[in-house]
Amino acid sequence: MNLEIFEENIGYKFNDLKLLKTALTHTSYAHERKQESNEKLEFLGDAILEFVVSNYLYENYKNLKEGEMTKVRATVVCEKSLYEVAKMHNFSDFLYLGKSEESSNGRNKPAILADSVEAVIAAIYIDSGLEQTKKFIINNLRQAIEIASKNVGVKDYKTVLQEKLQIHGSVDIKYELVEERGPDHNKIFIAEVSCDGKKLAKGKGGTKKAAEMEAARVALENLKKDVKI
Repeated sequence: MNLEIFEENIGYKFNDLKLLKTALTHTSYAHERKQESNEKLEFLGDAILEFVVSNYLYENYKNLKEGEMTKVRATVVCEKSLYEVAKMHNFSDFLYLGKSEESSNGRNKPAILADSVEAVIAAIYIDSGLEQTKKFIINNLRQAIEIASKNVGVKDYKTVLQEKLQIHGSVDIKYELVEERGPDHNKIFIAEVSCDGKKLAKGKGGTKKAAEMEAARVALENLKKDVKI
């Protein structure tokens, strides 16, 4: 497995490649080979992640109250966000998995991928200290933090759209990724929202979630203007 490609993907070169290999080693593989897994690194990475995001919110979002910062952090420091980071950098191609996990599609399990991101965060911290670790975390979660901070205390556009469309009964609302543009490190996603098969609006963003949220926002604007869809 060429870990140099992984380093290129995440934008960080390790001084100690053994640390990186351990960070990508699932317990299933470790048990088979009688070596260390990424569980302890994952534990440390979780704590570092919470601290870095908390500190970033404290320094950059002076308008947020303590309770609001807690909500933003909870939205960002979660399995879903870390899973998106793992997908962005193709973590699944570099995981060391045992035969059992390999055969049960372990490479695509959100929990395994999210845990590996936390382990890599800890590995970067041990390898070079806090500054490089902060850089990796914020570069990958800045947009998620920004989105969460704008929606803290209010319902997100997808929720509001769903409530408006379902006011007279149940409807089938779907979000579909219709296009991807740009290189892997700077992708733009185009999503489309439909209701009972009728296309409502499209939106674009730096992540699939952001694109879906923008599509919902545009659909709500159209509804406000009484546009017939």
